[in-house]
Amino acid sequence: MQQFRLGDSGPAVADVQALLHGLGFLPAVPDEPVFDAATDRALREFQQRRGLSVDGVVGAETYRALAAARWKLGDRLLSLATRPYVGDDVAALQERLLELGFDAGRADGVFGPRTERALRGLQREYGLVADGTCGPATLRALRQLGRKVTGGRPQVLRETEALHRSGVSLPGKVVVLDPGHGGPDRGATGHGLEEASVVEDLAARLEGRLTAVGVRTLLTRGSDSCPTDAERAAFANEAGADLVLSLHVDRAPSPLCSGVATYHFGAGRGTTSTVGEELASLVQREVVARTDLLDCRVHEKTWEILRLTRMPAVRLELGHITHPGDAARLADPAFRDTVAEAALVAIQRLYLPADLDPPTGVMRLPDFSTI
Repeated sequence: MQQFRLGDSGPAVADVQALLHGLGFLPAVPDEPVFDAATDRALREFQQRRGLSVDGVVGAETYRALAAARWKLGDRLLSLATRPYVGDDVAALQERLLELGFDAGRADGVFGPRTERALRGLQREYGLVADGTCGPATLRALRQLGRKVTGGRPQVLRETEALHRSGVSLPGKVVVLDPGHGGPDRGATGHGLEEASVVEDLAARLEGRLTAVGVRTLLTRGSDSCPTDAERAAFANEAGADLVLSLHVDRAPSPLCSGVATYHFGAGRGTTSTVGEELASLVQREVVARTDLLDCRVHEKTWEILRLTRMPAVRLELGHITHPGDAARLADPAFRDTVAEAALVAIQRLYLPADLDPPTGVMRLPDFSTI
């Protein structure tokens, strides 16, 4: 879709302003549909609260988030449809089902088959018509029922238990590598480098290492394609992957911005991927320990590649291509090898129990033969 930002005008801008006003971010809708400074501030506040990229640009993901945010549970009937219902009302339903002990999966705001099965389970258990539709009777039951699961958030417990059941060794596991951008979309550029080419090469180096230790490794794209983030997430889901690692490099208007950051799914209110957060922390620590990149830490985001995957997913932003020092590192094949080994070690450490987990920065590829 066309992007909109400060200075643009037209009916689409008026729609964005109406959504921001309805959500309480914009005090009043301007008389003229012009993307003014007040709209820019309101949009950036919305993006920050929703865990999106705070860039003041209405792209496809931000617009979908705006459209999803307008729905509250009870505003409409929810059921499994050819085109899934998406919105905050679905996320609220999923959270409620999880609290009551029904496995609706991650509260991602998408009404899929897993959510329908959980809803039918609730309806059967409480004597309702098990039609998989969240209508008035089901809503009344949801309001009347107390929380059933105690001792922790149920989806967190399920993720952690699945991790423990999978065992410590890597052979047989499935990892999806997602080199960002691709095809005509070259991503960030700077100092003679293109993001798409850098991360494609990094993915190839990591793929070789993962394959060498027995991991089935899949790539979301080739050199001439650029799937959407939703398509990349669907690919990982269909493959039944154990983990997803999305590879990117960052950019900034200022050439002084530098450093590496790692992201996992998190939407506030305790809605997070605990295993994803652990993997993100391990990747971040291993990369920082093995390179001299500035540590920009681990953060929550609701990007689709993190939110729509049914397994733990992490996005690595490996330095700023617009910073001369970071760019020089990214151009160095030896640096990319170091990062590939850091990511491999982080993946292995995710599965190790505490008594076998080595200190950060010391594990090497030959060590994998002993696990």
